[in-house]
Amino acid sequence: MADLLITAGRVLTGPDGESVEDGAVLVRGNVIAAVGPRETLAALATDEVSTRSFPDSTVLPGLIDSHVHLAFDASSDPVAARQASDDETLMAGMADRARQLLGSGVTTARDLGDRNGLAVRLRDAIAEGALPGPRILAATTPLTSTGGHCWFLGGEVEGADAIRAMVRRNVRAGADVIKVMATGGGVTRGGPAIWQSQFSEDDLRVVVEEAQSAGRPVAVHAHVTEGIEAAVAAGVDTIEHCTWMAEDGGFDLREDLAAKIKAAGIHICTATSPNWRGFAERVGHERAEQLFASMRWMDQLGIPMIAGTDAGVTRAVFDKFVNSIESYQYLGIPLPKIIDMATVDAARALGLGSETGRPAVGYRADILVVDGNPLDEIDALRRVRLVLAAGRPSLG
Repeated sequence: MADLLITAGRVLTGPDGESVEDGAVLVRGNVIAAVGPRETLAALATDEVSTRSFPDSTVLPGLIDSHVHLAFDASSDPVAARQASDDETLMAGMADRARQLLGSGVTTARDLGDRNGLAVRLRDAIAEGALPGPRILAATTPLTSTGGHCWFLGGEVEGADAIRAMVRRNVRAGADVIKVMATGGGVTRGGPAIWQSQFSEDDLRVVVEEAQSAGRPVAVHAHVTEGIEAAVAAGVDTIEHCTWMAEDGGFDLREDLAAKIKAAGIHICTATSPNWRGFAERVGHERAEQLFASMRWMDQLGIPMIAGTDAGVTRAVFDKFVNSIESYQYLGIPLPKIIDMATVDAARALGLGSETGRPAVGYRADILVVDGNPLDEIDALRRVRLVLAAGRPSLG
């Protein structure tokens, strides 16, 4: 793979909108070899260096979608569609959806629940260069209660011994992260209500202990405040959704618990659908605003949040990442912080902070080039000119 010099109007180099105007990035193989002013890096160029110039564009790190489900197809009934597909058909669909993610600028995606370890197969095929796609962090089979949320993925457990056995099975299958359903969810017909807890604090402690012994982080799906509290006490790494629901379906925001989340450095992935505006129309604007208010409240309290789409569930498509992060702009979060939520902050939360999330020397060459300046307008992120994932171009 020849060296590549990318020059652009600006290069976003760090958090809070740090940038180099009239900058450049030198890519050598699958890593970043140099970052700085265009004139400085141009002096490093030789006849063996290929140069791509984007004078009206911005270079930034590849985006990170921290919550996807590649085994689901975002249709009106993704569960039925998955059940109707054999593994090879499902694998082909997952590969196509990975391509869609990459084409929209996503160079890392955390898959939080698949079937039969297919996300691991896809992860490895992409890493080997056999298929295009983002780097995938795979959770394999999510742990759930008997008949619980996403029971059909095969992760039903009851009691400490079964929990430990399932975590060990996932690790053997190649899981990068352990996923557990602490509460009910929306896609499981006949399962627990979204505000019902599925596991006790002791159960979640067993998950965390077993995962930590294998060097794996834990991501917890939790809607109800009781489940959030149990997850925090158990010492999880990320909380997915974190909608602060009460058992009656209302909302129960607790500042004491929020303070514990912040102190522990637990990151919240709200997993906001690209179709969040349509969600507001379906559930009613008053209820939707209550949910948005809880997200705004978390941001104002300084709770670390990262971007994710829940891609794969109904109407959550794989090529509209920017739609999802526009919800954070709606909440009043500044654009530089939103970009951090989708890059450097997400990388740190996913354990990749020393490898990706910003264009730095020695980091993986996960690079996105877009027309315009996303620090001024989020729509610039839709105008994709070039995507590199580990130095391999997928667009441009």
